[in-house]
Amino acid sequence: MRLKDKIILVTGGSKGIGKGISKIFLNEGANVIICARNRKELKITENELKNRAHISSLRADITNADDITLIKDYISENYGKLDILVNNASILGITSKIEDYPESLWNQVIDINLNAQFYITKALIPLLKKSTNGSIINVSSTVGRQGRANWGAYSVSKFGLEALTQILAQELSEFNIRVNSVNPGGTRTDMRAAAVPDENPDTLPTPIDIAPIFIYLASNESIGETGKEFNARDWIENNY
Repeated sequence: MRLKDKIILVTGGSKGIGKGISKIFLNEGANVIICARNRKELKITENELKNRAHISSLRADITNADDITLIKDYISENYGKLDILVNNASILGITSKIEDYPESLWNQVIDINLNAQFYITKALIPLLKKSTNGSIINVSSTVGRQGRANWGAYSVSKFGLEALTQILAQELSEFNIRVNSVNPGGTRTDMRAAAVPDENPDTLPTPIDIAPIFIYLASNESIGETGKEFNARDWIENNY
């Protein structure tokens, strides 16, 4: 088992990519904590995966300081450290021209997709420092590396997450904490279906299909890899 006994937090872990990679992390022997805002979806996912053991869920909004404290305290009290943080939580907002983009929704997307990643990461750095080899995996996007019309706040938020990745990689290298970003590419999720409704989902890989890159970055096999941008499909094609 490549992740045996590692402590992993996956934000946005109740569905989509977060749920898929959590399942594979469990199969590889990790202790997985998932958090999300929807309590019902969290419990459904936890019940689906609990036969693999070592899974727990926390209803938390990572834009909320009290909820972030709850997460930090839970991990500290139950495990004493954190090995891997997967910053996966995000929302799409809408696809719209900038001139038509509602300002309140713009602020909400930036808050959830970028500010919250800063809040949760900052809070958990002390626990990551207690790991022998910590890893932060930021889930980015194709439009977080190349701007595309009508992707608005989502694209901007993911560009910001790429900058956060590079900054953290430099700041945390002395503590043996590596920080990388993963662009999943088009993946069979509800968010993708909302963004590109005319696309045939059967042509897309599932979250399970792209999980190998996340296993690699969470495992000790990726020690020394930091500050890098990974494309899930390219990496899997070249390594599997």
